[in-house]
Amino acid sequence: MEINIAFEQFPILKSEHLILKQIDVSHLEEVYAIYSNDNVFAYCGILPKHNKETVKSMIGHFERDYSKRSRIKWGIFTSNDEDKLVGIIEACDFNLKVNMVTIGYFLAETYWGQGIASHALNRLLSFLFEEVGVNRVQAEVMPANEISKKVLLRNGFVLEGTLRQASFWSGKGIVDLEMYSILKQDYVNS
Repeated sequence: MEINIAFEQFPILKSEHLILKQIDVSHLEEVYAIYSNDNVFAYCGILPKHNKETVKSMIGHFERDYSKRSRIKWGIFTSNDEDKLVGIIEACDFNLKVNMVTIGYFLAETYWGQGIASHALNRLLSFLFEEVGVNRVQAEVMPANEISKKVLLRNGFVLEGTLRQASFWSGKGIVDLEMYSILKQDYVNS
């Protein structure tokens, strides 16, 4: 894994329809709209944030985590409006020993059902496999989160199984999680 490619300079990832780029304080209203929506986090281990100052502070944490080389949080922007953040996608838990990374994503509710998450994930996978040289990308999903599972399956992930009572998620307690993954060989052959 060429981890430096991901962390030397914040990677801007472009596709025909989307741009994945760094989130900053100028995106506070859009980030707040996402993080304050209970529906967005119904299947996440994150509690909604109903205080704008808390969300503003969180945006600073995005940069801190990037500087620590532990997590990359991209804002998802549509190509036709590069200043309008519609969602967030992230790569975290970079495991250099097994050449693996965990991903997650969520969109503002008004952008659900438009294929944006699937397009963003597709662009992120090409970056991770083709540029960073990751071998395995994985995602943990609550069993009831059917929409997220469809996004993963559409992008070549396979269900590996259910981790029973395997994690503590804020606001949810101890939860079962389904593990999905895609290997570089699966990505190349798809």
